[in-house]
Amino acid sequence: MRRIIASTYTTLDGFIDNPHEWSLPYNDPGAQQYALDFTLGADALLLGRVTYGGMAQAWPQMGGNPYADHVNKIEKYVVASEPVDVEAWGPTAVIAGDDVLGAVERLKRSVGRDILIWGNGQLTDALATAGLLDEYRVWVYPVIKGSGEPLFRPESRTSLKHVGTRTFESGVVVLSYRVSAA
Repeated sequence: MRRIIASTYTTLDGFIDNPHEWSLPYNDPGAQQYALDFTLGADALLLGRVTYGGMAQAWPQMGGNPYADHVNKIEKYVVASEPVDVEAWGPTAVIAGDDVLGAVERLKRSVGRDILIWGNGQLTDALATAGLLDEYRVWVYPVIKGSGEPLFRPESRTSLKHVGTRTFESGVVVLSYRVSAA
């Protein structure tokens, strides 16, 4: 069965919004290689509608390196209850918001490699609660923002098991946790 892994950048004080404003100075070669290897282990992205919309504005213009080329060619699955422009960043398929758990369960059982989720919000909360999310990879950046969108919400409550830590020269630490039964 395929694993679903949520990969999220956060500041030390636990905020996840606008990572392009604070993460880029910390992308050292070790972190970049880790990100590439991690991403090459996946053949699909599972995204919420808002995250997809934001990514679809930037990613199609990126390319020319193994990371961006891989991300742009893999299947994107967008969970949405509203219309989505799937032509903006393909290949893309829409998962109806009212069938998200059933569709994701079928996707997990299909043949393929890992499925990545970028970001952490209602989608990850719903999947963790339903037992469909396998792992969190939280990239902690040595930045204090003071405010913003929090990494977790009350709906995020779940039990976790620490399965790994990776520290990079820049001070970025990737914490890996397997979602376990409560």
